[in-house]
Order: sequence, then C-alpha cells, then structure tokens
Amino acid sequence: MSFSIAGKGAVVTGASSGHGRAIALALAAAGASVVCSDIRKSALSGGFEPDLDIDTDDLIRQRGGKAEYVQADVTKAEDHEAAVQAAVEAFGSLDVYVNNAGAFLGNYSVVDEPRQTWDKTFEINVTGTWLGCKAAVRQMLTQEVAGRSRGKIVNVGSIAGDIGQADLGAYSASKGAIHNFTRAVAIENAPHRINVNAVAPGYFPTAMNRAAFDDPETLAKIQALHPWPELGVPDDVAAAVTFLASPGADWITGVVLPVDGGFLAS
Repeated sequence: MSFSIAGKGAVVTGASSGHGRAIALALAAAGASVVCSDIRKSALSGGFEPDLDIDTDDLIRQRGGKAEYVQADVTKAEDHEAAVQAAVEAFGSLDVYVNNAGAFLGNYSVVDEPRQTWDKTFEINVTGTWLGCKAAVRQMLTQEVAGRSRGKIVNVGSIAGDIGQADLGAYSASKGAIHNFTRAVAIENAPHRINVNAVAPGYFPTAMNRAAFDDPETLAKIQALHPWPELGVPDDVAAAVTFLASPGADWITGVVLPVDGGFLAS
C-alpha cells in the first residue's frame, strides 16, 4: 500500500494562509505538484506561520517542489475552472482537489445575525465547495483511472458542522452542509472511482482564530474542551488531507474525518 502522491497534480483553494497553506506545503512535500489558489497571493498578516513573508507557491519551489499560483475567488465557477486548467496544463492531470477556502464572519445570535453575513458565509463555504467539486469532477471524469482511483476530492468542514454552538449559526450550518454534501457527492461518484471525503478540524491557531488564541481566558477554555494534552496545529489537518489524497485512501469515500484531539468523542 502506497501513501506517496509523487507525480500527482493538485489544487488547493485558500492556499495562502492557515490550513490551506499547510495543506499545500504537505502535498508538495509528499511529491505532488500544487496549484495554490487564493484570492490573494500573500498570507494573512494575523497568521501564526513563522515564514509569512514568503508566499506559499514560492516556499514550495524553495523547498524543491513544483507549484503555481492562480488568483481565484471560490464563489466564481470560472475561477475554479481556471485553477483546474492550470493544473492540467502545468502538471498533466488533476488528481487532487482540496476545497479549503472558507470564511467565518463573526459570532451572532439568530436574532442579531445580519442577512448579509449569513448569505456571504454560505456563498463562500457552501457554494464555493459546490463549485470546486463541480469543476474537479468534470475534469476527473475525462481522465483514466490510475490504480484504483480516478481522483481525490477533499473538502474542509469543521467540528462546528457536527455540534451546536451558541452564536455560531451561519458558520455551523455552512459546515454541516459541507459534511452532508461531501457524502452525497461521494455516493454519486463512487461508481466513477472518484473519492470524495472531508476533514473536520477543531480549534486551531490560524489567522481566523487569532483573537481567541491571543486571549488567555478564551484560550484556556478552548484547551479545556480537548481531551488531548495540547492543541493541534495546521500541520495536523494537512497530514489528514495528505492521507486522504494518497493511494492509501483508495477505498475510503464519503467520510468526514475529525481532526480535533478527541473533541467530538468527549
């Protein structure tokens, strides 16, 4: 059983920062050539990465890998299609598509949530994932089966999609939609040998969560929710995605894999 993805062509949305950056770097380290797709090339300034001054695609190349950057807004179908085309033209095929780009627009009660933030959260998180799957499946169906799989799609959900949390309605609902959408697309495409899975991260130090991690009281509460002695880092999410992208996961589809230090089990 091989866990190498050497020679594979991959696209990672939201690759400039946080989980997306870690995923793109991990896929490249495992041998894949990566299209780094994001609305901005540079990492968000509030991130925890030690090398924020180096763009993800540049860092991959510095480490000896192959990478391209494609500017993309995940709410636009043509941008997903451009990322797919870039992978095919540069690397010969699209073997892995990671729908990572997402948004958290703040804590609101159901009464106080503005329609604008609700709609925008769903547009980025759910519609963005839908459009990414559509573009990826369309391309993968044109390709020959390599081994046991024609291609791997990995969506990024959240533990918030499986539990109820006060003042987190839009984000939780959008991530729950991603989880069930993942299962539906997996069943639909299993006969075509296209694997569709998701990861569900817990609380991680990323630019999106900067305020929580900078507040000692909030951070202590977050740590208390996780049975594991320390909190995870984006590399833990990246490792799970890399496994799901590998031949070692050829018979895994329709799975939502928690990466949460035991949060959902407790």
